[in-house]
Amino acid sequence: MGRRRAFDEDEVVRAAVGLFGGRAYDGVSVDDLVTHLGLHRNSLYKTFGSKRGLYLVALRRHLADDLRPLAEKLAAATDSATVLRLVSSADLGLLLLAVVERAPADEEVAAEVTAALASLDQAIADALGISTELAAALTAAALGLRLRGNPDGAAVALTQHLDPLN
Repeated sequence: MGRRRAFDEDEVVRAAVGLFGGRAYDGVSVDDLVTHLGLHRNSLYKTFGSKRGLYLVALRRHLADDLRPLAEKLAAATDSATVLRLVSSADLGLLLLAVVERAPADEEVAAEVTAALASLDQAIADALGISTELAAALTAAALGLRLRGNPDGAAVALTQHLDPLN
């Protein structure tokens, strides 16, 4: 009979979301995971198989816990200003890092983020009554503002130009 786990897998995955979302996949070593998540190296490998295995579980958790509720809020948005505010204020660190760092090199990550972004696009398209192509452009603009930190009130300026969408 094996030993009982001395850690809460759910807590470890939530903490891994924060760690990978703040430092990216390549910025987190296995030693970092062991130290920051409070589990033994053997437990990490036995439970998740590898650093990548934990990363995929954390990414899927982030998409389920953070992106799915965001898509639901976006589906209820009534104007482009609300869309920009919701996307630019959401905790999307892990998604953004996954898009730029892991998706180009990992087909499984690429599929996850592509599906997640498509769900955001569809929610925006449905809420605003616009095409998914235009919604994808709005999603990209909102994520770009998030990456750039909304320089010089760019979200307000963009919203004013988007008024015809409403």
